[in-house]
Amino acid sequence: MEFDAVLARRRMVRRYRPDPIPSETVEKIARVVRKAPSAGFSQGHRLLVVTGRATRERIAALAEEHRYEAAQGRWISSAPVHMVLGVSEADYHERYTRPDKLIDGKEMEWPAPYWWVDSGALLMLVQLAAIDAGLATGFVTVRHDQELKELLGLPADVAVVGVITLGLPADDAARPADAARLRSLRKPYGDLVRHESWNVPPP
Repeated sequence: MEFDAVLARRRMVRRYRPDPIPSETVEKIARVVRKAPSAGFSQGHRLLVVTGRATRERIAALAEEHRYEAAQGRWISSAPVHMVLGVSEADYHERYTRPDKLIDGKEMEWPAPYWWVDSGALLMLVQLAAIDAGLATGFVTVRHDQELKELLGLPADVAVVGVITLGLPADDAARPADAARLRSLRKPYGDLVRHESWNVPPP
């Protein structure tokens, strides 16, 4: 797909068809983890792919799917693929205590926690790769993250960022009323972007 077409379809989807997704398609999407940016090439990203129904239903329960059910149905458990997005902060500290990254002999003071910044970048790459494959994605955080880690056997040093849901969008996934509501909430471009100085008003 052309990038403009991919970008036009970028949205969080909460309605999926139950059709299974070919394993080769899932693997191709998951492999973007190796293209995701990471500060200093720390490579702290982690993705755990889950397709088993029972495990997906347990993940949905830990994500408190019932809180969304009245408005959006069982959208977490209905997605045929879950990608649990995690990150190892320790990988960043290990990388930035190597000689080539030290500043005056010490690890730098992080201006922002780049492990979270990089996780957002990976989330977007997974979304775009899924769209390019004709699929849709959503995202949900999991309050019971420790239980989720135990369920999935995630290492202690991996923090759960959230769960990416992935599948074929349902026919009513992009309802006109929903699109109209979001358009009405969209802030003007000039509220988000300025040039040269924030004091210069938008044209």
